[in-house]
Amino acid sequence: MPNELLSAKGIEAAQPLPKSGGRAGLTIELPPLADFRSGDRSSLIAPAILRGAVRLFDFLIVAAIGLAVALAYVAEPNLLAGLSYPAALLGVAALTVITFQLLGLYKVRAFSSIMRQMPRVIAGWTVVFAALVVVVFFLKSGHSFSRVWLAVWFAAGGLALIAGRLGLAGLVRHWAREGRLYRRAVIYGGGEFSERLIRQLEEEAAGDIRISGIFDERGDGRSASVIAGYPRLGGLNDLVGFCRQTRIDLAIVALPITAEDRLVDVMKEISVLPVDVKLPAAATALRFSPRTYSRVGNVAMIDLHDTPITDWGRVSKWAFDKIVGLTALVLLAPVMLAVAIAIKLDSRGPVFFRQKRYGFNNELIEVFKFRSMYTDRCDATAAKLVTRDDPRVTRVGRFIRKTSLDELPQLLNVLAGELSLVGPRPHALHAKAANQLYDEVVEGYFARHKVKPGITGWAQINGWRGETDTPEKIQKRVEYDLYYIENWSVFFDLYILLKTPFALLKTDNAY
Repeated sequence: MPNELLSAKGIEAAQPLPKSGGRAGLTIELPPLADFRSGDRSSLIAPAILRGAVRLFDFLIVAAIGLAVALAYVAEPNLLAGLSYPAALLGVAALTVITFQLLGLYKVRAFSSIMRQMPRVIAGWTVVFAALVVVVFFLKSGHSFSRVWLAVWFAAGGLALIAGRLGLAGLVRHWAREGRLYRRAVIYGGGEFSERLIRQLEEEAAGDIRISGIFDERGDGRSASVIAGYPRLGGLNDLVGFCRQTRIDLAIVALPITAEDRLVDVMKEISVLPVDVKLPAAATALRFSPRTYSRVGNVAMIDLHDTPITDWGRVSKWAFDKIVGLTALVLLAPVMLAVAIAIKLDSRGPVFFRQKRYGFNNELIEVFKFRSMYTDRCDATAAKLVTRDDPRVTRVGRFIRKTSLDELPQLLNVLAGELSLVGPRPHALHAKAANQLYDEVVEGYFARHKVKPGITGWAQINGWRGETDTPEKIQKRVEYDLYYIENWSVFFDLYILLKTPFALLKTDNAY
């Protein structure tokens, strides 16, 4: 994408043109484009994660304060030995979360409104405690509980919940100013259909969508340069480049479903991006089951493609990578030290070899490896495939390449957040199959970059590792990579990790 498009028009996209009658939902001022790099998905705080974290906080703070007050005021040596106090602590904590849910206190838009939250927080907490008192009365269990404990727990718990909501409101407002609570969307299609769509999205002032720009190739009067107050930033190729350069979470294809050929062409290009792709339900007169639709604000949408790993899945994969990656680095440190010594004794040059490769969303990352070639023959771009008995490879290099020990330094990339333990292997910039670049051989090749690349992957444990000297080999590798992306789970990652050592025993295609 041209630099001027990013620097000038990109800023316009982040800050929509003034519109008469525009609602606050889409016209809020956003941070500059540069603040949202393509790989920085962590800048977006997913609503599901935020809601879950607040629920967990409420549960823990209620239970913890009840326990602390009991330990301080109740003069019983075996306080937790019976069932009365533990049951009351857990029951009240769980009922608090349920009550707050029924009162709408876990909606993201409610988090920032202090005055709107306080009456409901106080009322909800009072109802929960009233329910506890009623249960204790009807079960005739008053002798089992300290009245001082109940009174202090009610007062201290209420104050803690209020203080928590005050702190949450401040955080949410801060995140809102930074644009971390809003999904950034682009729209493809610049006709009247797009204008109607934008007006519908604007009707919900508190919506979580922020439009970053409109894209459409047509400039012959069928698509204006400004659509509903938003600039048209270019065509389909510009849209893809824009999504590569910055954080975009949603692409809306605002085309009528009757434009089948155009839809096919558009989807072929944007389906490789790590964004949700949706088609407005109004694009077709056909009406499907309500379960078919998702909603963006109040607008019904048909899901065409989903981001593979989102919300709690992203959190669990991050935790899995960090915990297992750090453990593996500690356990394998002696092996890595031995390999480093062998490399230094075998040939002159550095122990590590750094290579630029494609990472998440085609972002360039620098991958660490143990050096396996002579220093003056290293091929940083992998323009030439390594073959059997390749003279560029050192004696130690042949061994560590066959056993994949040369990949161990990539654990550092995992801890840095550039790689995952499991995922499609990152390929070098000029990697080829039969003298053709990989993306020239396989249509939709870049769809494998919708997730972070990994040290090992589904393709590797199924035998598709090493040399790719024929189109079939890279086609099969991509096929397995896409299967992994579509079927990801933490247990799938664990299975692949456990199978990896056995897959490494087969070295027929590793040189």
